[in-house]
Amino acid sequence: MTIGIHYAARSDVGMLREGNEDSAYAGARLLVVADGMGGHVGGEIASAAAVETLRKLDTEVPAQELLAALERAVKEANDKLHNIVEGEPSLQGMGTTLTAMLWSGSHVALVHIGDSRAYLLRNGELFQITHDHTLVQSLVDEGRITLDEAASHPQRSLLLRALDGRGEVDPDLALREAQVGDRYLLCSDGLSGVVSAETIHQVLSAQAEPIGAIKQLIDLANRGGGPDNITCVIADVIDLTQQQPPAARPMLAGAAANAATPGSAPVRAGNTPAQRAAELHDTLPQPAVGIDGMPPPAPGPGAAPMHAAATPLSAPMPSVPPAGPPPAPAMSGPPPTAQATRGHGRGWTWLVAVAGVFILLVGTGVFFGYQYLRSGYYVGVGNATASKNLIVVVYTGKPDDVFGQKFSKKAPQDKQTSRQILVDDLDTRQQMAVKGNLTVQGPLNQTLQKVESSVCLYLIHPGGKNNTEVVVSKDPSQTTNNLSCPNIDAAPPRFDRLPDPEKVEVGKGIKKAKTDATSKINSLVAAAKKNCTDHPDLPACKGGA
Repeated sequence: MTIGIHYAARSDVGMLREGNEDSAYAGARLLVVADGMGGHVGGEIASAAAVETLRKLDTEVPAQELLAALERAVKEANDKLHNIVEGEPSLQGMGTTLTAMLWSGSHVALVHIGDSRAYLLRNGELFQITHDHTLVQSLVDEGRITLDEAASHPQRSLLLRALDGRGEVDPDLALREAQVGDRYLLCSDGLSGVVSAETIHQVLSAQAEPIGAIKQLIDLANRGGGPDNITCVIADVIDLTQQQPPAARPMLAGAAANAATPGSAPVRAGNTPAQRAAELHDTLPQPAVGIDGMPPPAPGPGAAPMHAAATPLSAPMPSVPPAGPPPAPAMSGPPPTAQATRGHGRGWTWLVAVAGVFILLVGTGVFFGYQYLRSGYYVGVGNATASKNLIVVVYTGKPDDVFGQKFSKKAPQDKQTSRQILVDDLDTRQQMAVKGNLTVQGPLNQTLQKVESSVCLYLIHPGGKNNTEVVVSKDPSQTTNNLSCPNIDAAPPRFDRLPDPEKVEVGKGIKKAKTDATSKINSLVAAAKKNCTDHPDLPACKGGA
């Protein structure tokens, strides 16, 4: 049996957004959905860059290398975003979710970061095979809120993980086994956040063709208000020994299609209303393509385009008169008097006066709205100058973009924390608050004092039997702060293997934040190892350093 996939992809701008920040790719061995964020332009760039990097994987990859290949590609995409922001600082804060599947025969590698989703329909049952990396999902996992409460939570869109180039990326990776008859759906939250899982299940079960299911799902999301861009990729797993696959081309959709260079191979699925009307053929179902074997050769010069003989998705509808009551009969009676005519003139004057008042009110509202968006402070994250570490940064304005326009900027230096604070050094709760943009309520200095007091401190000192070990413990002075500080993973060396200067330093006790404490422990380990190498006859060094 030779397994292949029968796929389709489409992206829709939705009902409220001006542009499409989603990107998608569907090919013989690779399916990708990315949902960009960080303003209209930044979101488009981030999702398109991620898809552009991953689409290189749409080739033969041995089954045992699938996960490693996906992990390398995701890291490369993350580095690419970092380089883009370094070259264009105005794009600071952009990022993207990423959900992708890489195929080799019946083996499927899945990578996921963010809140886009992957679903599997198998034997009539629907399974969500990814886990949302959001604040509300973590609260659900901890049993602090219910699923119903999560659906209306004010921070339901807050991501805890994303591809943003601001640090090491930590995606979920899994290897799965595909079966003939499986149907996979990858989608952005523009679908899953509007259309219920039950409805998705019904559509995937009822529609025979991937493109038919995609069109119905997007239509349902738009009927539900279409508050966000909507992107779907669907692939059916089939037995290619039962049919000979015709030639096929990969598909790009959304921002990735707009960003693709002219003449590139992938088909572009329409993104704006005009494109969707003009390029309807681009979202026709793609022919099944073998995964185990080499793809068929591309059509030669002069060959007809793939869509030339395609059957239209819909036929023209006959003209129908608009619905409504029949026109009223002509009024009988005397013609209008002069008084009625003057009354009509006063009506226009009244309308002009109302319009003037309306414009004045709107102008006033815009002015005060602008002042409001530019006022206040919030505590967020930024990049450290000399490293990729995230640091605590104070911003003026409001964190949310309005119509793609940013209304925040970094506050002056005298409004920043008294010292540089790494986000990783904060306790777990304060990390989540800062990453979610902590709005300052009351005096700024009180908020900064609370943030600074949430730094996890550790004490490195002698301990164990006869003080022969180096012990790392949480600073006792912080017990009253009720901080949720994790343990340090680095293993300290034995105290009696340290050189004398380090013994004196540790003997006095070393107090450090998490990141610096980890670095200090690693340097102590190196010092102990070198000391035992230089003095192998030391009693503590016998038996290995």
